[in-house]
This record gives sequence, structure tokens and C-alpha cells, in this order.
Amino acid sequence: MQEIEKYILSHIDKEPELLQQLSRDVHIKMLRPRMLSGHLQGRLLKMLCRMIRPKRVLEIGTYVGYSALCMAEALTDEAVLHTIEINDELEDFIHQYFNQTEISKKIHLHIGDAFAIVPIIDETFDLVFIDGDKRDYWKYYDLVFDKVQAGGFILADNTLWNEKVIDDNQPDKRTNGILYFNDRIATDKRIEKVMLPMRDGITLIHKIDN
Repeated sequence: MQEIEKYILSHIDKEPELLQQLSRDVHIKMLRPRMLSGHLQGRLLKMLCRMIRPKRVLEIGTYVGYSALCMAEALTDEAVLHTIEINDELEDFIHQYFNQTEISKKIHLHIGDAFAIVPIIDETFDLVFIDGDKRDYWKYYDLVFDKVQAGGFILADNTLWNEKVIDDNQPDKRTNGILYFNDRIATDKRIEKVMLPMRDGITLIHKIDN
């Protein structure tokens, strides 16, 4: 699998220099660098934004801002990306990188609990990226669904959860959260959905335009 990934990375757009620097910094300074979206997923997020051309984007789970920067690359000048991070200790680190690029003008960083912040953002969204606490994925989905435009998209990260979703051992709370989310999504008639086995799994959800 590592050889395949190397081959893929050598045949897609290069990772921008700022994101390379951010990735190195995270691997040196952060306890869980695996939470970073990374080169391949970052280029996918950018491409999806190119295809969807959203005017309003919401991200739940900023972490260090890598994925937000990737999506912002593809947004038009009038587009806005709201990103929410619950860990206030990451705020200075995030701004350190946002402040190095003009595209961050499209990004509004919110520090706090998504369940308190989303209801007071007076927007409807064309695209939502869910990458927060895995125990709360279905709650996030319920929280944002009515704020997504008909015909809009929701992306959910980590939906294979390191393949724990097919592990017969007693799952932990985060795995249970992902399992519950995946099962509910599978039977939700309001949407179209496809799960991609890329990296840790990413589910693409289209809100049906009735």
C-alpha cells in the first residue's frame, strides 16, 4: 500500500510549500500528527471544491488548518469558509500558518464548541466537511443538515476509522460513533452517498434537491 501511495503522490499535483512546512511542523510538535489531512486528501478536497464551486463552506474540526487551506485554495474570491476548532490551545499555531497566505482571507476561524457556534452562523452552506469528535458524527450531521442547501454536499472524514469498523472486538466510543453514523447514513433517503476507501475513509454525501 505504501508503494501505491508513493506512486499516486508522484503523479498528482505537488503539495504547496506552505503545506509541506505545516506538515513537517505538525509531525515535530504535535502528539497526533495522523490527524492531519495530508497531501493526497488535501488535493482531493481542493479538487472537490473546484468541482462543486461552493460559495459558503463549513468545516467542523480545523485541527491545524491544513484542510481549510486546501479547500480555500479552490474557492472564488467572494466565497467564505467557516472552520471550527474546539481546542483553543491550537489557535496561535493555526494563525501562524493562516497569516502566511492571502487565501486565508476567505477563512473565518471559530474557536469553541460546534454545537454552540453553528446555530449562530447566519449562513446556509453548499459544502460541509465533518472532521470533529468521532463520537458526535451523527450529532454534527443533524446539526448541519438543515443548513445545507438542497443539492449541496457533506463530506465526512475517517469513516473507515483505521479499519476498526470491521473489527469484531468490542469497539471503543469513537468507533461506535463512526459505526452509528455510517449505519444511519446508509439508510437516509434524503441523500445520495458513496464511501471512498482513501486514507482513513471519506464519505461523500449529496443532499437530494427535491
